[in-house]
Amino acid sequence: MKKVQSTCNYCALDCNLDFHVEDNRIIKVVPTKGYPVNDGFSCIKGLSLDKQQTTVTRSPLPKIKRKDGNYEYVSWDEGFKYVADKILELQDKYGKESVAGISTGQLTMEEFALFGHVMRNFLKTNVDGNTRLCMSTAVVAHKQSYGFDAPGYTLKDIELSDTIILIGSNPVVAHPILWERILKNKNKKLVVIDPRRSETAQNADYWYGLKEKTDLTLLYAVANLLIEKDYIDKEYIEKNTEGFEEFKVFVKDYTLERAAKITELSEEQILELVELIHQGERVSLWWTMGVNQGYEAVRTAQAIINIALMTGNIGREGTGANSITGQCNAMGSRTYSNTAVMYGGGDFDNPDRRKRIAEVLGVEDSVLATKPTATYNKIIEGINAGEIKGLWILCTNPRHSWTNNETFARAIEKLELFVVQDIYDDTESAEHATVFFPAVSGIKKEGTYINMERRISAMRPCLEKSEDEKNDYEIIYGVGKALGMGPLLDKWKTPRDCFELMKECSRGMPCDMTGVTWEGLENSNGVQWPFREGEVLESDERRLYEDGKFFTPSKKAKFIFEEVRENPLPTTKEFPYVLNTGRGTVGQWHTQSRTKEVQFIEDVSIKKAYIYMNTKLAKENKIKENDSIRVYSINGENAIFFVKVTDNVRYDELYAPIHYIECNKLTPSLYDPYSKEPSYKATPIYFEKI
Repeated sequence: MKKVQSTCNYCALDCNLDFHVEDNRIIKVVPTKGYPVNDGFSCIKGLSLDKQQTTVTRSPLPKIKRKDGNYEYVSWDEGFKYVADKILELQDKYGKESVAGISTGQLTMEEFALFGHVMRNFLKTNVDGNTRLCMSTAVVAHKQSYGFDAPGYTLKDIELSDTIILIGSNPVVAHPILWERILKNKNKKLVVIDPRRSETAQNADYWYGLKEKTDLTLLYAVANLLIEKDYIDKEYIEKNTEGFEEFKVFVKDYTLERAAKITELSEEQILELVELIHQGERVSLWWTMGVNQGYEAVRTAQAIINIALMTGNIGREGTGANSITGQCNAMGSRTYSNTAVMYGGGDFDNPDRRKRIAEVLGVEDSVLATKPTATYNKIIEGINAGEIKGLWILCTNPRHSWTNNETFARAIEKLELFVVQDIYDDTESAEHATVFFPAVSGIKKEGTYINMERRISAMRPCLEKSEDEKNDYEIIYGVGKALGMGPLLDKWKTPRDCFELMKECSRGMPCDMTGVTWEGLENSNGVQWPFREGEVLESDERRLYEDGKFFTPSKKAKFIFEEVRENPLPTTKEFPYVLNTGRGTVGQWHTQSRTKEVQFIEDVSIKKAYIYMNTKLAKENKIKENDSIRVYSINGENAIFFVKVTDNVRYDELYAPIHYIECNKLTPSLYDPYSKEPSYKATPIYFEKI
C-alpha cells in the first residue's frame, strides 16, 4: 500500500490529507499529521474525497449536442476540434470578445494560468472566475490599501490573538478547521458581528446583532470613538501609514448616537466593542462573505483594515485585518489566472511588466492580453445583450450560483456555443451544455494550490487515470492545440512546465515564489509566499508587514474611506423584509455538485429549499415549523421554501442556505462598484403562506 500526500480542494484552508492507495483504489483518507494548516484534523468533506472515485458513472469521453437535441459521444480530438472551430467561427463572425470563459477557485494554479494563456493571450477575449462571487472585494481592498493583494497573516495568528473579532464570518459551518484552531486558543475573547445569531455567534463571548448592511457605519463610528478616546497607536500611524489626518476628520460625523440609530445596536454595545479593541494586546479582525458580498463591500473591508492600522494591530503575532477566503485556490486565481492582473501581479498597461512576462513566456509583447478581463456580470449581461455568443465554463455551476440566476438561464438560451467542463454532467449548468468535457476529480490531478494565508501546497495524483480520462489541464491544452497555437504551447506541455513559468513570472514581485520547487512541495508543510530563490525557510508560518513596510510607492499603508452610500435596494412597504443568505451545514458545499456524492452528507442534509424565520414573525403570520411559503423578491422572481422557525434571525430578516437553486433565484443584480462582487446578503422580499 502506498501513501500519497495531497491537498483538499474544497475550502480555502487547503488541508493536507494522506491517501492510502492499493491496486488503484483509495483504502482510507487520513488528515496529514503535522501539516501547519490542519495538523491531523479534517472536516467531513475532506475525509470523503475518495467518494469521487466510485460515484461518477458518466462516459469519460466528450459529448456534443446535435441539431436534433440529442447528445453524441465523440473522441477527444473531435471534441477539441469542434470547440476550437466553433470559437474561431464565432470570433470571425462577431468579433474577438464574442466568446468568454468563467473559471473557478477550485482549479489548480497551472490550470488557471493555461486557461488564461489560451483565452486571454491567444484569443484576446475575456475570462472571469467565480472567485468574483466571493473574494474580489478582498482583492481590491488589499490592492488599494496595501499596494498588492497580499493578506499578511498566518493561520497561527488566530491561536495567538487575545481578542478575535469575526465580522460577517461563520467558521463553525464554513471553515470548521479554522474554528477548531479558534477553540485551541483558551485565552481569547471571541467577538462576532453579524445580523444573524449564527452558529459561531452562539459560541461567542460577545455578539453584536446589527441591522443588515450597517457594518460600515458601525466601523466608522468605532474608529471615531477610538480616536476620541486616544485609543490609537500614534507612532505606528506616523511611521507606517498615510491619510490618517483626513480619515480622522472624516469619521467625526459618525457619532455614537448616529451609529446606534442606524445599526440598531445600543450605545452601550458600541462602547463595549470599542473597549474590547482597546483592551486587547493582540487584536485580530477577520472577515469573509458577510462583508465581501455587499453593495459597498470594498469600503467595508477597508474600514476593518483602517481599525487594524490605527491601533497598530497588524504585522504582529495574533493581529491583523484578515480576509478569510472562500475556495481552495482563490489566491492562485487572484494572482496567476491572467485575468485582472498579469501572471504574478502587475498591470496590463505597465510596459516593464509586459516585457518581463513576454521574456518568461518566450513570446512577443503583442501576444499578451492588453487589458483586464470584463467582469463576470459584464459577461452575463453581454450574452443577454447578444454581444457574446460562446461561453466556456470550468468546474463551476452558474445556473445555480450566479446572482439573480434566472438571468443566467436566459443567457444559456442565447448562446451558440456553451461548453461545460466538469466532473459531473448532471449539474444545472451541464444539463444545458452544447458541449460537455468530462474532467477527472482532484484525486487524479497534479498541480499547486495557494491557500488564504498564501501557503503553496501540492496536489498530487492518488489514482491513475483510465485510458480515455483527461484532467482539466489536458483538456485546455487540447483545445489550445486545436486552435492552432502551435509553438505558443511549447513551454506549457505539462503542469510542471507551467509551474516553472509562473515561478519566473513571480520573480521580484510581492508573491515571489522562486525559492519553491516542484519536488520540494511533495510531502512537505507547504510554503507561504514570498519565498525567494536563495532564501532559507526558517519557519513554516510567516506573516507579512512585520517591518511596517507595505507595497505602495511610499511603502506605507493607506487609509481609504468614503461616505456610506444610500442603500440602492432598501426595503419598502411592498417588500418589508430582508433575505440573508449563506451556508447551511458543514457537510454541504456550494451547489452540492460534489457533496451529493457523500452518502453520510446526503443522509443528514435537507433535500428541499428551506428558510429560517423569526419566531415572532412566524407567529404573527400563523406559520408553523415546516409550513411552506412563497417568497417574492424585489428582482421580480419568487420561489417556494419550507420554514424553520428560530430566534436566531432578526424579526425582519429571513435566512436561506445557498445550496439550493431557489436561493439565488431571488438575489439581485446589484454589485459593489469597485470589486463588482454581487450583493447577495440583503435582498428586499415579502412572503405568503401556502
